[in-house]
Amino acid sequence: MPNASDILIETLIEWKVEVVFGLPGDGINGIMEALRRRQDRIRFVSVRHEQSAAFMACAYAKFTGRLGVCLATSGPGGTNLLTGLYDAKLDQMPVLAITGMQYHDLIETFSQQDVDLTRVFENVAVYNAQVNDAAHMENLANLACRSALSKRGVAHLSIANDVQERMAGGGRSRRNREGHMPSRFFEGRLVPREDDILRAADLLNAGRKVAILAGRGALEAKGLLRETADLLGAPVAKALLGKAVLPDDDPFTTGGIGILGTVPSQEIMQQCDTLLIVGSTFPYIEYYPKPHAATGIQIDHDPQRIGLRYPVEVGLVGAAGETLRMLNERLQRKADRTFLEQAQEKTRNWRRELRAMEGDRSSPLKPQAAVGAFGRRIAANGIVVTDSGQNTELAARHVDLGADHMFAVSGALASMASGLPYAIAAGIAMPARPIYAVVGDGGFAMQLGEFATAVRYEIPLKLLVIRNDMLNQIAWEQMMFLGNPQFACELPPIDFAAAAEAMGGRGFTIRSFDEIDGVLDQAFAAEGPVVIQALVDRYEPLMPPKMPEDYARNFRAALPQTPGHEKIEENLRHSSAGRKVTEEEPQAPHEAAPDANTGDLPGIP
Repeated sequence: MPNASDILIETLIEWKVEVVFGLPGDGINGIMEALRRRQDRIRFVSVRHEQSAAFMACAYAKFTGRLGVCLATSGPGGTNLLTGLYDAKLDQMPVLAITGMQYHDLIETFSQQDVDLTRVFENVAVYNAQVNDAAHMENLANLACRSALSKRGVAHLSIANDVQERMAGGGRSRRNREGHMPSRFFEGRLVPREDDILRAADLLNAGRKVAILAGRGALEAKGLLRETADLLGAPVAKALLGKAVLPDDDPFTTGGIGILGTVPSQEIMQQCDTLLIVGSTFPYIEYYPKPHAATGIQIDHDPQRIGLRYPVEVGLVGAAGETLRMLNERLQRKADRTFLEQAQEKTRNWRRELRAMEGDRSSPLKPQAAVGAFGRRIAANGIVVTDSGQNTELAARHVDLGADHMFAVSGALASMASGLPYAIAAGIAMPARPIYAVVGDGGFAMQLGEFATAVRYEIPLKLLVIRNDMLNQIAWEQMMFLGNPQFACELPPIDFAAAAEAMGGRGFTIRSFDEIDGVLDQAFAAEGPVVIQALVDRYEPLMPPKMPEDYARNFRAALPQTPGHEKIEENLRHSSAGRKVTEEEPQAPHEAAPDANTGDLPGIP
């Protein structure tokens, strides 16, 4: 006769769960035994920290579209999951978190690890329950899986130590009939109303300067999105989570938007008379057209998110693919391509500027050169992840994605220490594809031990660490936000190449421009997980597409008291964007790269 843990794991298998990420503990011994007995049917991936397990579950859901599952013991094991679970919540990913508890009759008696995790998880979870016995588990395990998938969020089950081993067959109420809840997910076809489609088509056909903002929700409809852009003669700006929607060199895209973005993307938002938003709630309102300056149409599966950032005229509630298919049938191909052609010319100029940055041979080594060379070596079927901080900006600008690449990052939460767990999850989810990561030394150090997990599971990972011994994004925030000198952002040096070797992987170091190609050739030829640390100039600025005047003013005030200001000034003199710091017209405040674990949004790097 099965016990509650058996029922849980069998239910996960019925829900097509193939992997559970977690860390063993005595608060989940019953569940671990149920997993051990089913190793041929469901895989347990053992991590070094529960936070990583939650990040991995979130990333696994992003890469596969399936339910991600993480498991942690009682007390601190469960609380350690929270950061990764908030990543799933804010990026709307289906994740099931399973945690242990103290013995059921010792809860709230000040016993060891006596933490009420259902109360702790109340804010992060769309479904949150404590399991009472085996009969209860039949219902709750199914409902937790269904809730996470249907609500695109976190579900949580907390199971007392002894309840995990409680046998089925006893204690069932008369009403709780065995087998009354199927282990299946039911979906329908979500399409907009016909009159909304017609009205949206009329507005788009009438627009003379149509721009498109595409996000992660458009990933399911890449070909249809490109068809829409062609019909409308519309340049496409990409939110960071939608970086893979179109290849970065596609003639219809102007690249990213916001502080990570491009001048052409910013300009099409300022100049368009009609804006089509597809699968995005890019949160930085200051980068949209001014309210009512352009006619807005938005496509999103969630009606709550339509009109969230811009006052749209028509909201099309539906999946991006079905909706664009219906819309394209009613669009007229625009003969006037002037707006698109102007954006294309400016995008070509912008990309030439990026290539020039990547060719800078000066010393100390510039991070753009290392990231650009790394990006050019990525295989056509590669999966790319990045962490949160200045490394995100480098990857967004200097790693070009192609048609078959996949990309993921901690989006709305923008958490440091997510890059390596994301990379491991990508390798677990899609073992036949090579994995690439661009991370910073600050975030990588937070979960450095997880590289041993990559070695253990033989993840085909090439990981580039931007090592400047500095929390550089935060340093520039301090200067740009309020005009304060940089303070306490220096990091003690870590030899990440040596650490990689100590954990059974391979480690390489790039110290100068002339070493880039040779070192990368060796690193990319190596088998198994590889760390490549690039020792880069900590004083190299990463400027926004256009410098907001208030940030330029703050920067000038902070610079004289900032350590190393002479080197910063020298780099600015050699940067076209830096020379414009005092010349820019007032601009909207910046958006930001995913950055450090602070309450502030990331600012000018």
